[in-house]
Amino acid sequence: MKKVITLFAILGLLVPMFGLDFPMPEHQFAQGDWKLLGDRLYQLDEDEPLAKANIRIPQAGPMVYAFNVRYEGGGEDLHGGFGIHVFADSVHPRKSWGSGKSYLLWLNYDADPVSDNIPKGLSAQVYHSVSHTRMDLVKSIDLTNYSYLLNAENLNTAVPVRIVVNGLTGRVRIYSDLYPGYYVYFDIGDGKPMKGEWIALRTNGMAASFGM
Repeated sequence: MKKVITLFAILGLLVPMFGLDFPMPEHQFAQGDWKLLGDRLYQLDEDEPLAKANIRIPQAGPMVYAFNVRYEGGGEDLHGGFGIHVFADSVHPRKSWGSGKSYLLWLNYDADPVSDNIPKGLSAQVYHSVSHTRMDLVKSIDLTNYSYLLNAENLNTAVPVRIVVNGLTGRVRIYSDLYPGYYVYFDIGDGKPMKGEWIALRTNGMAASFGM
């Protein structure tokens, strides 16, 4: 049975109810300008390259990560991205490149990437975080054919994202309702079952908000 993690459930735990003490998952707004406004979690620093919110959520076996993301600004330089670390064994409470041992699933737009491994325009990357200071690129996917989705209407829309990760096999599928029936499929891991205690939401060079 898949365990479903929705940002709605996470935000519900992060927001105090009726002024009373309420069980909250351990969390750290480690870098960037993070704010809970209504039922959305905002990262408002358009310039921060390593914005990160750590949330303690135990993970094992098949998992589903369901949330939506909305662009809030900062892409005028034609560079920005967001993503989520999954199956993180540990996190750093301040600025860091990686997040312990984990996998970062990343969506990126860069008109002039500095690395030959990153396609120009819209792309997706999978990074294996080895430590807080080191991440290795596992896979890079050219999504140039879908750049037309980055129009004014969609940029103002909260785009649903559903990520299915089988922690037993390392198989990953990423879905978006913007393109029904389409998903990105790849494998991560080393064949051993994965376990993690944290997720981390990240942005690079843009402001974004997350919700359900």
